Amino acid sequence: MTATTRSPTVMGADRKAVIRWATSAIVAIVILLINGERIALLVGPSRSVLIQAVVTGLLIGGVYSLVSMGLTLIYGVLHIINFAHGALMTVGMYLAWQWVASTGLDPYASIVVVVALLFLIGAAIQKVLINPIMDQSLEKKLLLTLGLSIFVENLLLVVFSPTPKAIQLPYGQGTLSLGLFELSWPFRPFGAVATLPRTVAFFGALALAAALYLLLQKTRFGTAIRAVADNPRGAAMVGINVERTYLLTFGLGTAAAGAAAVLVVPFISLEPTTGEAFNIIAFVVVVLGGMGNVIGALLGGILIGLTQQVGGVLFPGQSNLLGVFIVFVLALYLRPDGLLGKAKA
Repeated sequence: MTATTRSPTVMGADRKAVIRWATSAIVAIVILLINGERIALLVGPSRSVLIQAVVTGLLIGGVYSLVSMGLTLIYGVLHIINFAHGALMTVGMYLAWQWVASTGLDPYASIVVVVALLFLIGAAIQKVLINPIMDQSLEKKLLLTLGLSIFVENLLLVVFSPTPKAIQLPYGQGTLSLGLFELSWPFRPFGAVATLPRTVAFFGALALAAALYLLLQKTRFGTAIRAVADNPRGAAMVGINVERTYLLTFGLGTAAAGAAAVLVVPFISLEPTTGEAFNIIAFVVVVLGGMGNVIGALLGGILIGLTQQVGGVLFPGQSNLLGVFIVFVLALYLRPDGLLGKAKA
């Protein structure tokens, strides 16, 4: 019998992995020690504050997932870092606000119109602006989307003014009788408060995320998208219209941002730059989950939502993004390709 020997490359990779995990464990222990008193208080007498943070984090994390899935879909197929994604989401919010202001109808009823319009806007952007430079360098595409973001934000500023706007749900509080029992909102899971708009946003985001996943995995169009993402030249050789797939994918990713816009606009203050905050979070989620991985974006969004809210409790007085970036750096240190990303050969 011959003993199995491990190559120096494999041993070196194992050693680096051990070092990464050990370093991360030390950092985590230091954070726990620094905040030990605070943590003990949160899991003891003030645990209701922690429960509230977890519930809120789950609810907002669902929305982050939806925004990020549109962004990661565009990157996975077109390999474009779309800095205009947040600005286009803001367009969707203003469309929903205008729907309510003009018709007086429920803001959620605008989701079909907003998604359709954002799909057309995204497809037009890809056809007119991005398609001509698809063979150009990544830097040119990045600068184009960055310039588009600035243009859209200033256009919204001119059209709608910088005055903050808001949508109020007339049924934000109430009770619904279902025969044997009554359903009251705001909901109070485990003693925490979950407002109706945030709850609708969470479950709506999960439903739309499931629809997007089924579209990609169970339809011919989804198969074409995945084929183009893996190998555009090979996809073209088997008869797939690559240029049309690019156009439809960009439109689909932008439509996902429109759906997220309708879901979040009832509980945020709307300004021309509102999408910037979602843009930053979406990029973090996409990288954390694995560039181009839709399921990774779903998991990453939930993780970031939880981290943002719980981090705000653990680090009072600091930005609620502090905990997000701590987790982000540690996660990428341990998994450089993201949670579900594929390691490059």
